[in-house]
Amino acid sequence: MACWRKSVHLSFVRHFSTEKRRVVVTGVGLVTCLGIGTETVWNRLLQGRCGIGKVKGEGYDKIPCQVAGHVPHGDAEDEFNWKRFIPKEHNRGMSLAAAYAVAAAEEALTTANWKPEDEALRARTGVCIGTGIVSLETIVNAGEQLRSGHYRKVSPLFVPEILLNIPAGYVSLLYGFKGPNHAVSTACATGLHAIGDASRFIRHGDADVVIAGGAEGAIGPLALAGFGRMRALSTAFNDSPEKASRPFDAERDGFVMADGAGLMVLEELSHAQKRGAQILGEVLGYGLSGEAYHITSPSPTGDAAQRCMEAALRDAGVRPDDVGHINAHATGTPIGDKAESHAISTVFGNKVLVTSTKGALGHLLGAAGSVEAIVTLKSCQTGKVPPTLNLEKPDTGCDLNYVAGAAQDWTTGSSARRIALSNSFGFGGTNACVCFAQFTS
Repeated sequence: MACWRKSVHLSFVRHFSTEKRRVVVTGVGLVTCLGIGTETVWNRLLQGRCGIGKVKGEGYDKIPCQVAGHVPHGDAEDEFNWKRFIPKEHNRGMSLAAAYAVAAAEEALTTANWKPEDEALRARTGVCIGTGIVSLETIVNAGEQLRSGHYRKVSPLFVPEILLNIPAGYVSLLYGFKGPNHAVSTACATGLHAIGDASRFIRHGDADVVIAGGAEGAIGPLALAGFGRMRALSTAFNDSPEKASRPFDAERDGFVMADGAGLMVLEELSHAQKRGAQILGEVLGYGLSGEAYHITSPSPTGDAAQRCMEAALRDAGVRPDDVGHINAHATGTPIGDKAESHAISTVFGNKVLVTSTKGALGHLLGAAGSVEAIVTLKSCQTGKVPPTLNLEKPDTGCDLNYVAGAAQDWTTGSSARRIALSNSFGFGGTNACVCFAQFTS
């Protein structure tokens, strides 16, 4: 019996000690308050434009925060339109988060040229899409119907509409993907954890292709009221919404909620090369850590953020000196921005370009990490780093280059290629970091 166990153990070790499969990115899709489409959003970021505006709709009149990052809806190419993206048979009962996920998936899969009809290829294609929180208004409205005695007015699609895994389910259903169907929900780290998890699915051979990221459609009076009661939202710039999200700035007073989605098509390198796919970049490493400090606040020392970034570097097999850029989580909260800055300074000194695109895009909660991951990838690809908007007077206690005012060029320095980190940290003390790189064969 002992000999049998030993042989099984050795077989297990041999299987997992082989060189890990390389994971590349072959497609991207963005839905944000700056518009629909990756190139549109990217160009507007480089121009220093902001998508944050006044809240839209009813029920906000008594809420201190009056700003949000709404996705533009309309008939223009850079606007979201239900009829353009959502098949008619799925129009009823689909959440906004799921709809944004489908729109981002269509762009990402088109970019990747990956919509296989072959069942064997579909079986090797997975989906890993997460959501931070569902639309609280959907729950409130259903509850009001039931309490008013209108049981039959509760939609039979109510439960699917509020399940966190349904955006992943819709993408799997609409494109026929039958590989791993996975959903992540780790608050504001959701989108980046989804990408990191998906990269490991490919590394371990569970799939050859995975579409991964996050989607969010949670802006509403109750969500703003809840975050507002926590004093987490910006309230000082209601009359000038474009100035409300202020990462690292001395006048920052909280984050700005935003909706949207960001999805990446991740693919095993040789699989992508054999089919002649355009490779946009590479996922080198993935790190995770836990705060174990407070349910909604990071440790002021930034030690968990530091451990998370160091874990990503170890997994990637790169040194701190190889990294030239960090897309920071930095939401515009007084404690969070300072803690992350200290962590970055501890690991990298002051030699990296640090930016937070939340000044332009707001905080997309569960979709923030994946949207920012795509921005990070674009920086690796183009050598351009978007500016941190509204940063007039840094107030972190750290001497870092926060790319204030205007986009900056990024040269590789000692590294043979551009390598960057994207950070996402969430309530509950859950942290994610993914290391991306310019692709070289």
